[in-house]
Amino acid sequence: MWDELGISGGTAIIVLIALYFIIKWAVKNGVKEACKDIKLMKTLKEIQDHLGKFSDKERNITASTSGLQDKDKGCQGN
Repeated sequence: MWDELGISGGTAIIVLIALYFIIKWAVKNGVKEACKDIKLMKTLKEIQDHLGKFSDKERNITASTSGLQDKDKGCQGN
C-alpha cells in the first residue's frame, strides 16, 4: 500500500509517529489552555461575588461612620 504512494515502510512509520506526537502535543496544549480559561472565569466570578458583598458591607460601614463623623464634628466645635 505504501509503495503505491511512493513511500517506503520505514518512512511511513516515522511520519505516523511524528504525526502522533504532534497531535498529542496539540491536544495537551488545548486542554491546558481550556483549564486556564475555566480557572480564570471561576476566579473572576469569585472576585465579582466578593466585590458585590464588599460593596454591601462598605455601604453599611460608611452609613454608620457618617453618623459618627457628624457627632465628632459637633464635639470639635465645643
